[in-house]
Amino acid sequence: MMKCGYILMTLVIFLFGWVSAQPDTLGWRLEHYTYPYPVKWMKTVVESKPVEIAYMDERPPAWNGKTVLLMHGKNFPAAYWETTIKELNRVGYRVIAPDALGFGKSSKPVVRYSFSLMALITKQLLDTLNVTQVSIIGHSTGGMLATRFTLEYPDRVSRLVLADAIGLEDWRAKGAPYRKVDKWYDEERTSTYEQVLKYQKQYYANWTESYRKWADVQYGMMKSANADQYALVSALTYDMIFTEPVVYEFPNIKVPTLVIVGKEDKTKIARDAPPEIAARMGNYKELGKKTAKDIPGAKLLEYDHCGHLPFFERADIFYNDVEGFLGTK
Repeated sequence: MMKCGYILMTLVIFLFGWVSAQPDTLGWRLEHYTYPYPVKWMKTVVESKPVEIAYMDERPPAWNGKTVLLMHGKNFPAAYWETTIKELNRVGYRVIAPDALGFGKSSKPVVRYSFSLMALITKQLLDTLNVTQVSIIGHSTGGMLATRFTLEYPDRVSRLVLADAIGLEDWRAKGAPYRKVDKWYDEERTSTYEQVLKYQKQYYANWTESYRKWADVQYGMMKSANADQYALVSALTYDMIFTEPVVYEFPNIKVPTLVIVGKEDKTKIARDAPPEIAARMGNYKELGKKTAKDIPGAKLLEYDHCGHLPFFERADIFYNDVEGFLGTK
């Protein structure tokens, strides 16, 4: 009987420990999450802090000599580009997909985050890899970074694709009030899995369970052993997104640009805005038209039955459209 009791107690302790360990199974830098392609690292220094930038760099056997740079959104790591990398490799492109500073497997230092800093680090990565020119696909927050990079280093960009980019409007100018970093921090630190999942479900016109893994990945970082610093870094990047609009500089883009929007996308950063003001934001059916008009010579594609992730929800047309724009079809 005592032996059975000991075994039962051991089992309970094991199970309790397993459950308790679940939030940290991925790690705040996704140490325990495997990316679809080998991850490499670039070391640099930001505000006297040594940091590492994680990236995937896949060159197909029949490389066409051209390179595509992928820039991810805020709540997704570069790993979500798996199919995009595979498809672009298939038609001959080398693909570089970094995790920006503060995201994914990259370092998450407490520094002053800015799109100019991220663009400079991206340039440093390309210099390290001896890549002189790229086409860029920027999704969501990555669209803001892609815009900033294109504006600051136009000679390095041959073509630009903005795939449901945020920053197509200035939320603050439209009435969304500024919120302190402390409030973003408290919200990120106390988020539950149910809240993360509910927020991610809003990205899609048609939710399927295959998308759940990205909520799992986000939550796995948020509730890691380094959750407090992760929450602070996430808050700092929210502040960057809110206070550094790129919309006013669209007329200065001089490279061929493709704007893709999902007609059912409503993504915006207006957490504390009154409902009547928030309702006027995130209208991608109008924002896409305005953006394409503001960027000289830009082409606009609007997708039916699509929310914030066109390369997931409309893969049936997204890759054909992008490859045609990049010049492979």
